Amino acid sequence: MLIQVLFHVFAAILVVAALGVIIARNPVYSALALVMCFITSAAIWLLLEAEFLAVVLVLVYVGAVMVLFLFVVMMLDINLAELRKGFTRFAWLGWLTALAVIVEIAGVVWSRGGLGLDAGRGAVPEPADYSNTLALGSVLYTRYAYPFELAAVLLLVAIVAAISLTMRRRAGLKHQDISRQVAVRRADRVRLVKMDAEKRP
Repeated sequence: MLIQVLFHVFAAILVVAALGVIIARNPVYSALALVMCFITSAAIWLLLEAEFLAVVLVLVYVGAVMVLFLFVVMMLDINLAELRKGFTRFAWLGWLTALAVIVEIAGVVWSRGGLGLDAGRGAVPEPADYSNTLALGSVLYTRYAYPFELAAVLLLVAIVAAISLTMRRRAGLKHQDISRQVAVRRADRVRLVKMDAEKRP
């Protein structure tokens, strides 16, 4: 009974936080709502006895990826007024994309005959010597090795794209010119002035 109550509480928080990611006009607030989504998802995975996935979700996504995302959002200097101006113009495309994702998820669930696991009842207890980390690693690096490598490449491309976006030249910003710094001479930077010594009265 307690597991069912906790599952419904965390599921409600997760749905509200997911709506906050979409509805929030400020990208920083949207990123913070996404952090709440990750934390509540980790709590639901703990109810399913997937401790490794829950810890990885909190440490990697909340502790590293979301911090990087917040830094990128703040460095991009997004014009919020311009962003809100084009929201209604492309809202139909967002609704079509959301509808397509919902249809795909419903099709996968229907074709498999359900989710296959009742989170309200909890997971089946495993033996004491069972390691979900070992089971996950054996599946990830054998059956899903190529998708795993593809995800790593996509993350690398995203990091390079974020760096290239922040390196663009904007008016009023000072940029470093390495070639001019290397070619500098002492005579161009330092001027020696000779003055006669003065005595105080």
